[in-house]
Amino acid sequence: MNLRFLSAGESHGPQLTAVVDGLPAGLPLSVDDVNPWLKKRQGGYGRGRRMAIEADQIIFAAGVRGGRTTGAPLALIIENRDWQNWTEIMDPAAGNWPRRKALTTPRPGHADLSGGVKYGHKDLRDVLERASARETAMRVAVGAIAHKLLGELGVESISYVPMLGGVESGVAFSWELRERIENSPLRMTDPAAEARAITAIDAAKAAGDTLGGLLETRFRGLIPGLGSYVQYDRKLDGRIAQMALSIPAVKGVEIGEAFAAAAKPGSEVHDAIYRSEERGWYRRSNRAGGLEGGMTNGEELVVRAALKPIATLMRPLPSVDVVSHQMADAARERSDVTAVPAASVILEALTAIVLADAYLEKFGGDTLAELRERVAAYRERVREY
Repeated sequence: MNLRFLSAGESHGPQLTAVVDGLPAGLPLSVDDVNPWLKKRQGGYGRGRRMAIEADQIIFAAGVRGGRTTGAPLALIIENRDWQNWTEIMDPAAGNWPRRKALTTPRPGHADLSGGVKYGHKDLRDVLERASARETAMRVAVGAIAHKLLGELGVESISYVPMLGGVESGVAFSWELRERIENSPLRMTDPAAEARAITAIDAAKAAGDTLGGLLETRFRGLIPGLGSYVQYDRKLDGRIAQMALSIPAVKGVEIGEAFAAAAKPGSEVHDAIYRSEERGWYRRSNRAGGLEGGMTNGEELVVRAALKPIATLMRPLPSVDVVSHQMADAARERSDVTAVPAASVILEALTAIVLADAYLEKFGGDTLAELRERVAAYRERVREY
């Protein structure tokens, strides 16, 4: 990877931390480029009380000076406000067993049992604190920085919710609906479907249940040729799918109309190629979702993901205590009824990381000015091809 990062931190620890390496020097960057993304990730109808406690704000601890990246690694911090209520429980010093708020009954659908078996934990809080979707806050921050870089290269993106809890939008996506989507509590294009979905969320909450849905993100302004066909690990669709499937509760990913295309003949699936002096190379359809042969083809990138219902239920499923080995109801943690709108923002941010890495992989450059020059020259070469 040319753009690489590592994150650390627990859901109820003092902070989330990341180190980001590989950004060019000279990228304009401020907290205002990141904090709106963190706020969007916390939004959406159906979120839990944790979102009322946290008001995520990024702290640049290294790598940014005078409003621009220096080329050195970035150090990022997001403080957990809820830490003050968990200082004793999350204390790193040695303590007695049983710990306060020890979790010994694994929740079906979570990392609890498999993680406990793998790492030998009997207090499954040692698993859930890191497996929690709270860690995506820092990845969204990294994605916001990647998005800033892409914006400097003429790329823009959006994310929305085509379906939530079985309620499908009846209004097709268009970029003209951006304001509607950004102001929607569910990031949906269709007000009528949104109202039905809100009713479904309220019913699920009353029943102690949860809801999943579909997420979609789109990027336009991409050059053709990001990624490569020459090795499996350089194929861009594989890299995007891996990142998307790393989002907690995402269980399926498609590029373009992949699942629908599986039932159609090839003549109704592939996108014919055209060229004109005015437009250069283009397509009149985009069923491939902007990717062919592991590479971008210059059309709009369309990534869709399926988010299963959140696994923490207020009316828990049966489980088995890992200490006593007796049947018990699964543990209950503070949770959301649905996080589908937030997850769409996460998908957009993480896809931006993959795309920014792909640009740096193809063009390199120690400074933003170098990167811009190389991308502009390549765009001209593509037009003349």
